[in-house]
Amino acid sequence: MSAFCIQRADRIVQLIIKSMSKRIFTAEQIKILLQNENVSKCSDKMIVYDNKFKVKAVCEYHKGLSPSQIFRQAGFDLDMIGRKMPKESLRRWLKTCKEKGDEGLLVDRSMTRKNGGRPKSIKALIADLPDKEKIKRLEAEIAYLREENRFLAKLRKKS
Repeated sequence: MSAFCIQRADRIVQLIIKSMSKRIFTAEQIKILLQNENVSKCSDKMIVYDNKFKVKAVCEYHKGLSPSQIFRQAGFDLDMIGRKMPKESLRRWLKTCKEKGDEGLLVDRSMTRKNGGRPKSIKALIADLPDKEKIKRLEAEIAYLREENRFLAKLRKKS
């Protein structure tokens, strides 16, 4: 996040520019956020809330508290994390509760996928195989390509 200060008639106005509508935390803000017991991880672009806090927040919401009140009571500075963050986070957590129950909030989302990230390409998958398996796969590919060539040759003759 870039911040600029402009002095106008005995007051300083701070302009904050957001990068692609995402808030970016400074090192000092990250340090402050990590001191909150309801934060398990924090980087310059995101906050990972403690799973117990998520469950507690959903319970408090069902009791009638607003998302902003819940986050303020938990020790969060809404100016720092963003005024919309409590509502957006609670919306996500309520959806998870509806689909998977409270247990859904207790599971670390980053651990739910076996192989996180983008799937490997075919070449990368083949490179990880033992030599015998590579040979079998390559022979099968050659047989498939030969059959494809025969089929295309027949089509050309008919045209």
